[in-house]
Amino acid sequence: MSAQVTMQRETLDRALRDRLRAHIAALYPPEQVAPTLDRLWWLLEQFVERGGDDRGRDVLFDERDVTLITYADQITQPDLPPLQSLQQFLSQRVAGAISGVHLLPHYPATSDDGFAVADYDAVDPALGTWRDVSALADEFRLTLDAVINHVSARGSWVREWRRGAAPFSDFLIELPADTDTSSVTRPRTSPLLTPVETTSGVRWVWSTFSADQLDINYANPEVLLAVCEVLLGYIAKGASILRLDAIAFLWKQLGTSCIHLPQTHEVIRLWRTMFDAVAPGTLLLTETNVPHAENVSYFGAGDDEAHMVYQFPLAPLTLSAFHLADTSQLQEWLATIDTPSADTTFFNFLGCHDGIGLRPAEGLLTRAEITHLCDLAQAHGGGVSYRSQPDGTQSPYELNTVFFDALNPVDSSESPRRLLERHLAAQSILLSLAGMPAIYVHALLGSRNWHDGVRQTKRLRTINRRKFSRTELEAELDDPTSPRHHAFESLLERITVRTREPAFHPSGAQRIVSSPRPLLAYEREAIDGSSRVLCVHNVTGRRQTFEASAADGITVRGRLVDLIEPSRTATVDAHGRLSLALGPYGVAWMRQTR
Repeated sequence: MSAQVTMQRETLDRALRDRLRAHIAALYPPEQVAPTLDRLWWLLEQFVERGGDDRGRDVLFDERDVTLITYADQITQPDLPPLQSLQQFLSQRVAGAISGVHLLPHYPATSDDGFAVADYDAVDPALGTWRDVSALADEFRLTLDAVINHVSARGSWVREWRRGAAPFSDFLIELPADTDTSSVTRPRTSPLLTPVETTSGVRWVWSTFSADQLDINYANPEVLLAVCEVLLGYIAKGASILRLDAIAFLWKQLGTSCIHLPQTHEVIRLWRTMFDAVAPGTLLLTETNVPHAENVSYFGAGDDEAHMVYQFPLAPLTLSAFHLADTSQLQEWLATIDTPSADTTFFNFLGCHDGIGLRPAEGLLTRAEITHLCDLAQAHGGGVSYRSQPDGTQSPYELNTVFFDALNPVDSSESPRRLLERHLAAQSILLSLAGMPAIYVHALLGSRNWHDGVRQTKRLRTINRRKFSRTELEAELDDPTSPRHHAFESLLERITVRTREPAFHPSGAQRIVSSPRPLLAYEREAIDGSSRVLCVHNVTGRRQTFEASAADGITVRGRLVDLIEPSRTATVDAHGRLSLALGPYGVAWMRQTR
């Protein structure tokens, strides 16, 4: 037995068993606790004996962590499986700047671009193999999607459930067709209950997201055990971060909202206990597209639930700041956010495979401001998705658009350079804030709204899900006259600057500096105090002057040098005052010299 396995087996001690028992006892009746614990313990022993997780990490995250969000078949070529084509492209083009890859669902699936998973344990043969996934993990810190709230209505688990086969007979949530579900929080306008034909007749099944995505029944401990086995398998195959998709809806209890229930948090705590013991350094990332206060509840006490939560308000607040030429709401919000421990951080993003979520902006932007963003998205040829309220009305749920286009004025005749400056200014805010930045592949590639895709699929979300031929994409990237070339090279350069600066550690201190509305300013400081950077961003197309002093919150002193343009310097005078000029959509990351 290897030393690694011996060390990991020693972690399977009585104290761990007691903690797991407490989690299980909070979820299930007394008679189910012991057998559930025994089987979970066996899964953990099997994981450790097979080698477990041997990647080892000294730190959970640092300033070098920047994640790229991409589909497995994002970049394809005729002679290679898509996963191999993607790995080669990323290895040649972004390695050294981008440290991590969030691989969107690569499993066999039947709809929703992979989020209706038909088989958790397989790789879609059209994409490649687990060996290809592991090859990505050898070079990049790999995030895998755990789509564990629901399964495909045409998948393997549901096939077994339809015929009543053990242990799948109670894997789904069945209700009478006339059940009152009006109290249930809905992210979609589709019916909550879906009729499904089985060998014993039609049954009505809970389906939060669509008729092809049937929710699984965690009130059955068999489901919990099956999902634990799936997650341990993902770690064994190279995952360093597990993205818990739609996790807020995991546990259902009629008569409640069925979102953020205590049992949902308990399941996450159980997983945190498991992975801290047998795969230390594995991070849990919760995806909860909800208002901020609800979102951060998934940090728990700071050491017992998620390591990271998505920073959903950032995208709509940043978008609004650029359109209103006013950062005041963004400043006020940033001044209030914090994490409960140094082992937790935000997963910051401006774009992803979904649209720009609007629920997290509720209470932060006015209804009129949210409506304005909806109007802008639609004016660019994008769309707005809606959700059903308990009273039967509908409210905007997300903007369906790429962030690049959402930033721009409607019918703008601006030059490509000005469009790029605005794009880089927004991405620079993302890169310099406290937290781990995540870049959607279309932000890196400077993509625009894909209207042809929407016409082809008749789905709004396709607008920011375009896939590429590697030959055609690389021709654009290698063409110095191409807007895509400039977007790609400029953002990679900005990412590289970020990853070399200790002050941008995800847990480094962040202090908002009072500034005029067209400017967003804050200081970042390395966790060991060795470096301090003043970040100033102009969200307007006009020149602005940043003038501030200690009274405004500046703590940097002496001579400052811009990390982005080292030829730019400034000095904080003897009275603690600083003046700094920024061009249209200008960005300055001013580092205090020793």
